[in-house]
Amino acid sequence: MINHLPQQKNKQIPITSVAVGTCAPKAGESLQVIEDSNEAIDWQTQVADVITDIDQLLAILELSHIKDELYVPQGFGLRVPKAFVAKMKKGDANDPLLLQVLPNKQEQTQVTGYVSDPLAENAHNPIKGLLHKYRSRVLVTVTGACAIHCRYCFRQHFDYQANLPKSDQLRLIQDYIRQHPEINEVILSGGDPLSVTNRRLFLWLQALEDLPQINTIRLHTRLSIVIPDRLDNELLDRLEHSRCRIVMVVHTNHANEIDNHTAKLLQHARQKGITLLNQTVLLAGVNDGLKQQVALSERLFEAGVLPYYLHLLDKVAGAAHFDIAQKQAIDLYWQMLAHLPGYLVPKLVQELPHKPFKTPVDLYHSDSAHLF
Repeated sequence: MINHLPQQKNKQIPITSVAVGTCAPKAGESLQVIEDSNEAIDWQTQVADVITDIDQLLAILELSHIKDELYVPQGFGLRVPKAFVAKMKKGDANDPLLLQVLPNKQEQTQVTGYVSDPLAENAHNPIKGLLHKYRSRVLVTVTGACAIHCRYCFRQHFDYQANLPKSDQLRLIQDYIRQHPEINEVILSGGDPLSVTNRRLFLWLQALEDLPQINTIRLHTRLSIVIPDRLDNELLDRLEHSRCRIVMVVHTNHANEIDNHTAKLLQHARQKGITLLNQTVLLAGVNDGLKQQVALSERLFEAGVLPYYLHLLDKVAGAAHFDIAQKQAIDLYWQMLAHLPGYLVPKLVQELPHKPFKTPVDLYHSDSAHLF
């Protein structure tokens, strides 16, 4: 990786010029994006042209007969890119990609223990737009916007309106980091940080690169999977020439999400020196079988991505129907260990409120342990 930015990229950029995206739109609203004159608009056109109408989605997939099983959410509505829909199987109401985005009436059932803030993030929000839960790392909510609304999203009830850092707050974020010398990594999240334009994202990168204590910048993104054209040359070239190490953590739950086009663009990112990792959420009916998990790990590796985390579901209100028993998850994990090489087995973890780390799941709380 090149240690210094090219001269034209390394100039000081006024922090006051930073602007970030809007909160996640409600059902039926379009995601507003700014088209820079020097920036390719293909991915932005795809973001602006996502499907938000249930009838339209069902018609495309030839599934209009299942409409009675669905409902129209008032807040966190249907939102799915056409590129992601193209990976779904027509006529299959149990398609694993479709199940992740289709609002099911089961979401309306209130289940004890499933809450709006399952990770208690509000307790670790010292200033607007910044979460500081882990000692050496902070997370910045660059935007509330995302091209896809996953029905299990643990931040679907998050108050983005109160947590979008504007230009003046960005200076406060820099000051906060300076006051905490133990911080050496910043995670850009949201929403999805790749939902903002390259111009805006580059301003964020420059602001963080200006802090000598920061040596790693991490981007958590689903957009690179659901609209892979977001990984354009301008973005990848800028990341390649960052002063900091760049880690991109993509979010993929099923091997079908990585078609050849997606794999090619991920491989290109890896060739640029970007570390690519994947995190998966274990979801009932989507990827809770050995066959699905093995196929996912192998497909990720083909695309240049290493499996990183396999998360137990965060208990967010409306997502209880995706949850599986911890014993079932452990039994599955033992099988994965027996069928995959160690470097293709993600860590089985759960995130618990107020814990300063991801909590590894105790594999020995299972009857399967003695079988291997």
